[in-house]
Amino acid sequence: MITFDLPAARFTYRVAAAVVHEGRVLLNREEADSFWFLPGGRCEAMEPSSVALLREMREELGETVTIERLLWVAENFFTDARGPHHELGLYYLATLPPSSPLLGGTTFRSLEQHIPLVLQWFPLDETAHLPLYPVFLRAGLQNLPDRLEHIVNRDGREPLDPAAP
Repeated sequence: MITFDLPAARFTYRVAAAVVHEGRVLLNREEADSFWFLPGGRCEAMEPSSVALLREMREELGETVTIERLLWVAENFFTDARGPHHELGLYYLATLPPSSPLLGGTTFRSLEQHIPLVLQWFPLDETAHLPLYPVFLRAGLQNLPDRLEHIVNRDGREPLDPAAP
């Protein structure tokens, strides 16, 4: 997995899926956490991002999703208990197969490398009020871009303009 420690921060290369269905988005969190994020995970060396996303969705959801398109390339800077992080994230729009049992429910449980996960569908119009990270997703999921966007996001503050100094 592409995560390594540098003197200034931990760097991670991550992919995630915005799985949207009938006005809802599928979010997940580690069972012990109080915040939500899009399902996904870290890429492996020499693994294309789309292949990594398909692998992560099979691992976390037990499903083979269809990747529709790349929505955002995000540079995400945040700090957690382990210290500062610099994350490069690729966020794809994805759909579940029509026969997926996940489409018919609300809340599900999963296990990712021995870490219990909670997966839950949320109405898109509620994302602005959720503890959802990175923060740009709170508004971004309500208005999916029609073309690829580059986002620079800093730890709970509003997304920065990539052209700003």
